[in-house]
Amino acid sequence: MNNHRFILQPYKGGGSRHCCPACHKKRCFSRYIDTEKQISFPDDVGRCDHEQSCGYHLTPKEYFERNPEAKPLHGDYTTQSAWRAKPTEQQKPTSFIASETVAQTLHGYEKNNIYLFLRSKFGAEETLRLMKDYRVGTSKHWPGSCVFWQTDINGSIRTGKVMLYDAETGKRVKEPFNHVTWVHSLLRLPDFNLRQCFFGEHLLPMNRGKPVAIVESEKTSLVGAYYLPEYVWLATGGKNGCFNTDALHVLRGRQVILYPDIGATDQWRQKLNLLRSLDIEASIFNYLEEVATDNERTAGLDIADYLLQIEPDQAVLQTMIRKNPMLQKLIDDLQLTLVSVERYTPDTDAINKTSTPSKQ
Repeated sequence: MNNHRFILQPYKGGGSRHCCPACHKKRCFSRYIDTEKQISFPDDVGRCDHEQSCGYHLTPKEYFERNPEAKPLHGDYTTQSAWRAKPTEQQKPTSFIASETVAQTLHGYEKNNIYLFLRSKFGAEETLRLMKDYRVGTSKHWPGSCVFWQTDINGSIRTGKVMLYDAETGKRVKEPFNHVTWVHSLLRLPDFNLRQCFFGEHLLPMNRGKPVAIVESEKTSLVGAYYLPEYVWLATGGKNGCFNTDALHVLRGRQVILYPDIGATDQWRQKLNLLRSLDIEASIFNYLEEVATDNERTAGLDIADYLLQIEPDQAVLQTMIRKNPMLQKLIDDLQLTLVSVERYTPDTDAINKTSTPSKQ
């Protein structure tokens, strides 16, 4: 008799198999279910059938480790689950990507759509600085795609997320499928043990005096770093990504402000107790949630969408050059430099005021 509480969904025809969130192949992904029907797991908690070519497997155990608040309130779920580790079993060491692999991607930005989009907003010099600081690479997997390398606080590369953006709009390409995959999956590294870290985490040691701003999207962290450099901007890479004790320990003793996407504020507010229990001074920026329109709420906008409405001087110049390419030649020949006018910057005092710790 099977007494496991959390099991892979039994096969009941094509509708019980789904698109894998890693390799994106259809009808090959089995999701975990709760036999007691008390917990509904996110769609990425499951296992890909392509064990050799993909190997994606997010277990309920790993999900609960990342989301302690989601653990069952009653019952000894550890003895009922299929994923219970043996008492003598030791945790596998974290796997890393070779630095040589990363170095091979840190160029070719003229073919990198996220670079092209940000360059149109911030200019080439500032955009290149952001790409280098955050270790954003160029991928050949899809024409125009980028690699967001997850570099931990020790400088080791945990993995890289390959994504495709539209060079004009800066939006993710989701048609005809969601263009997201992982470097360790593409390289088919054997026995790869992924333990994700924050995107931008490697910037923490050199910015010890700065408060930390946490967002979901890697692109948003780049935009935030341009407009509000008084913060260290990190990205979780997902609504639940990196919200676990293992990943959060790098933030102990830091002042942290969460900037959730519109619609995710309540979910992120539930993370505050976890952060504070780890000696992290945590608060949440809920202003956008309070003032968002219905359309903005439906679109799930984040702070980057609002910051990008503040057009920098470089963006104005790039627009003029696109309309008249001869302007660039004139600038180069005469060695002209842009004299910045006083630029509007967001009211950080207002941000801090609206980012006070929520009462639980």
